Amino acid sequence: MGDMSQNNDVKLVLALPKGRILKQVLPVLARAGLEPEAAFFDSDDRRLSFVTNHDNIDIIRVRSFDVATFLAYGAAHIAIAGSDVLMEFDHPEIYAPVDLGIGACRMVVASEAHLAETEDPRSWSHVRVATKYPKVTARHFARRGVQAECIKLNGAMELAPSMGLCRRIVDLVETGSTLIANGLVEVEEITTITSRLAVNRAAWKQHPVLINGWIEKIRQAVG
Repeated sequence: MGDMSQNNDVKLVLALPKGRILKQVLPVLARAGLEPEAAFFDSDDRRLSFVTNHDNIDIIRVRSFDVATFLAYGAAHIAIAGSDVLMEFDHPEIYAPVDLGIGACRMVVASEAHLAETEDPRSWSHVRVATKYPKVTARHFARRGVQAECIKLNGAMELAPSMGLCRRIVDLVETGSTLIANGLVEVEEITTITSRLAVNRAAWKQHPVLINGWIEKIRQAVG
């Protein structure tokens, strides 16, 4: 197989997450000189794949966890993903060289308010937790010898305690107002989260000049 790195016919795919990060990432991409076609901004447009102002890069827009899947299996070559997703997915084929400093929030453990007043998290030996992040959650508790039974939910984590599913959750918080509104209190922080530029390692090896070019442009747009 010849060196593809200089091949002008290569078409890169950039995966972007739907939702709150998307609004924050578009100005960064614009500063890097990358702009999606007009249809990307049309809320009635049902397509998921879009061209850009560069012939060699297209954009796909998918759910945040699917970004990591597309990237890990090489269907996307570069991506923007939250460090929460990358930690949970923990795939060796994904490398995340640039912290974009956007989408900042925290991953925390929260308990029902009446529990949080009296209990000490250091005394736990077994916990049942509702979370979108069972692997990160289990690793967090295992580090101090606590066995975590994780109930996987894709949303509405804050409902789980009031519905009797569990008494604790692990979720992302920005202000904490959603926790308070649902009678929950933060009891410990697991980690801080930001969005990253990530690449597929195999694609990076195959097209180093092209991919390094975009890494550098985006890094400068952040700086």
